[in-house]
Amino acid sequence: MTNNLTSLNRGFVSLVGAGPGDAELLTVKGYRVIGQADVVVYDRLVSAEILALANDKAEMIYVGKKLDFHCVPQQQINQLLVDKALEGKRVVRLKGGDSFIFGRGGEELEILAEHNIRFEVVPGITAAVGATAYAGIPLTHREHAQAVQFITGHVQKDGQEIDWHAVAQSNATLVFYMGLKQSGYIADKLLTHGLSQDMPCAIIENGTRREQKVHRGDLVDLAILAKQAQSPALIVVGSVTTLHEKLDWFESC
Repeated sequence: MTNNLTSLNRGFVSLVGAGPGDAELLTVKGYRVIGQADVVVYDRLVSAEILALANDKAEMIYVGKKLDFHCVPQQQINQLLVDKALEGKRVVRLKGGDSFIFGRGGEELEILAEHNIRFEVVPGITAAVGATAYAGIPLTHREHAQAVQFITGHVQKDGQEIDWHAVAQSNATLVFYMGLKQSGYIADKLLTHGLSQDMPCAIIENGTRREQKVHRGDLVDLAILAKQAQSPALIVVGSVTTLHEKLDWFESC
């Protein structure tokens, strides 16, 4: 549901998840609202094929971020969305994956709500779901994992520490977003809290894209695997990763 309209001359913001990379994973609703937008505010991981869906007259504004370098600070992005909506524009805030899973979508909508700007949320396929599917790694499997956890590998400087005891479960699949730089720390914490050194793991690089690569190994060697991978990448820890060789369908296409 959208929030209540308080001023007829205010615009409208659609928070759209673009999916993990393959343009064909975009939802039908996402396709429609992108084509109707007056302004598209987009991130680094949104593919050129999806950006091409925008109207030729739409204003395209890049606000992408990458590791250790933020092109546009988050506060400025928030204000940009407010300003464009107050101009009466139909704005699409376009993010890779799903906006509500480590995408700061909630933070941006809070600002819009505070300014009484109408909005909607168009979910996208999050990277963990898309990348593992394209790597032939089921997130759950009766013989391997009865639960799955999505965990950020990037913690704010003064942020709360991850509850590693709760995370380090051998019957669960663990998916770490933005974890390449912290791979050694992640492995150390998981090992310290009870996971075995030979717990299988994988790093999926450029998931769902033509250049996708899957790096497989054991938890004790996670930091070494990470040196072979490039961002964007996901770290997957759990015995389900052993199914990659058997179920891999995408790289063999």
